[in-house]
Amino acid sequence: MHFTRALVRLPSEHFSAGITSAICGGNPDFDLALAQHGQYCDALRICGLQILSLAPDARHPDSTFVEDTAILTQRVAIITRPGAASRLGEAAATLAKLRDLFTTIRQITSPGTVDGGDVCEIDGEFVIGWSQRTNAEGIRQLTEFLAEFGYQSRVIDIRGCKALLHLKSGMSYIGDGVCVISVETPFADALKQYQLITVTSEEDYAANCLRVNERILLAEGFPRIAETLTGRNFQVLTVPMSEFRKMDGGLSCLSLRF
Repeated sequence: MHFTRALVRLPSEHFSAGITSAICGGNPDFDLALAQHGQYCDALRICGLQILSLAPDARHPDSTFVEDTAILTQRVAIITRPGAASRLGEAAATLAKLRDLFTTIRQITSPGTVDGGDVCEIDGEFVIGWSQRTNAEGIRQLTEFLAEFGYQSRVIDIRGCKALLHLKSGMSYIGDGVCVISVETPFADALKQYQLITVTSEEDYAANCLRVNERILLAEGFPRIAETLTGRNFQVLTVPMSEFRKMDGGLSCLSLRF
């Protein structure tokens, strides 16, 4: 799928109050987070995308991770209902913006929950992670919406994988029949029809990379996977992500591409 636009949301001054496992240590530097967000947007522009921005939302510290609020397809936009109680208000701004951009919209409703980070599109099929944030009712609603518009879907249960916040914390589809997966994740059998590139445990954060048109966006500081992807003739563009990593956020989390 060729992308032309991306919806992003600047971090607010309360960014450091968001939900985090704190495994990376330390509070994020807000000024550095803003600078890195700008570099992320510049990378998307290099890939040919127009950037659409939502205003920062101080009421919702995690709202910069805008991917969790919607699933965008060529036929329908599906507004999610995030699984963390503190994030329930985030989707309203996304819905208001997408009403001007999509003619057809569906919404996940209570008691269903879905985080966009648990949904990975692979050549028109949607792989859905059943996680601590995306529940069975949310999956039921989501699969029905997708089927309504001719999309197939399947579910991978990741609730027992403590290393994963979301499905895409441990996997990415980068096109050409290739998935990047973390060695820590149980995806190999579920994705055996694809070519799998396994990221080492030392570089597991880089499993959340992002195919945007002809380039692969990759978090800065992971030379082994960068070399592997370059060796397979992918065009790699690295982006600094240190401050977002401290808040359990990855590259895909920071935008909705369409």
